[in-house]
Amino acid sequence: MTNAREIELGELMPQEGRSSVNPADYPGEIFELLSIPAYDRGSAEIALGSEIGSTKQAVQPGDVLLSKIVPHIRRAWVVEPSAGSRQIASSEWIVFRSKEADVRYLRHFLVSDGFHRQFMQTVSGVGGSLLRARPKYVAKIKIPLPPLEEQRRIAAILDKASSLSSRLEWAVQIEEEFNASLFDKLVGDPVVNAKDFPRVRLADLCASSDDIKCGPFGTQLKQHEFRLTGVPLWGIKHVNRRFEIATSEFLEEDTATRLSAYSLEPGDIVMTRKGTVGNCSVYPDRFPSGVMHSDLLRIRLDETRCLPSFAAYQLHHSTDIKRQIDLISGGAIMACINVGRLKEVKIVLPSLDIQKEFESLASRGSLLVWQKNQGMIRRSRELLQSLSDSFFLGSQSGQT
Repeated sequence: MTNAREIELGELMPQEGRSSVNPADYPGEIFELLSIPAYDRGSAEIALGSEIGSTKQAVQPGDVLLSKIVPHIRRAWVVEPSAGSRQIASSEWIVFRSKEADVRYLRHFLVSDGFHRQFMQTVSGVGGSLLRARPKYVAKIKIPLPPLEEQRRIAAILDKASSLSSRLEWAVQIEEEFNASLFDKLVGDPVVNAKDFPRVRLADLCASSDDIKCGPFGTQLKQHEFRLTGVPLWGIKHVNRRFEIATSEFLEEDTATRLSAYSLEPGDIVMTRKGTVGNCSVYPDRFPSGVMHSDLLRIRLDETRCLPSFAAYQLHHSTDIKRQIDLISGGAIMACINVGRLKEVKIVLPSLDIQKEFESLASRGSLLVWQKNQGMIRRSRELLQSLSDSFFLGSQSGQT
């Protein structure tokens, strides 16, 4: 990157004009609240001051927000123009505001691999949702800043590469639509349950009470136990529609043996317990056994009664299940599933023959769509990462 100077991110953090707002002082006023759950849903929450629980940061259009909580999930958000209400943000965001940095360029930098590696070095806490990046150390991380026009050119290129990846992923929606139609034909809408299938508690579909459990708490996973190779430690980033291999942390064999009660085996349903609450997939038989992070939970079914793929599809997609999950997910800062109450969640349970028919047809359609599109999606992601590395990492060696 030519003509780029490096500055510390602290220079982009507003030192003057920072203000806080206690919405309770304005109970009848409508606010746009940019919280972590709102980011995960994709839009700011519109709420009365009386409905918002604590003091927030005042933000403005053009600010760039970086989540310091659960830092392994990359969350960076550009504050868009207001619809007319005051904009406030959770204290879990680090705010950046500067006329020197293009907001799209800054956002791309904050989700880049190079920055993320440095960002994770600023983290403290015992684990899970208690992990937080420390702003005073984030402020020391350097960002390359070419002239504004060059920043905008780079941001446009990365936007285009990101858009290409997004458009390719729409192809995978064909699979989702096929499976939804198939489920509707064989089972129907679980909310209506017109075919009058029994509704069964998840706990009653397991062989033991220990078959539904969350991963080990942070105090049981000490940072020094992480390795570059060994037994995989699976987390939130691996669970979405299907179980995906991504860059992972590893545990040494002795640690994994000590934590064997939290293992993941083929056929286990894995659900995100925090952050992106309720994402659900089946642990595939082609993956090695691993240990789940505290942000995940495991549901191990009695397969003579319920097939994991059928239950996982319903848990991930059913509006009825999402309503039940919302009711059992609490947390002052971010949603978190109560495992004991999850055992009481009920799913619609047709015969094994119907479950097997759904599994067979869905897996056949999935294989065809995945084979056709996944290569393009992977290459587009690799292109985006390569471009991002060339702009943000290449600058350190004077590359363009």
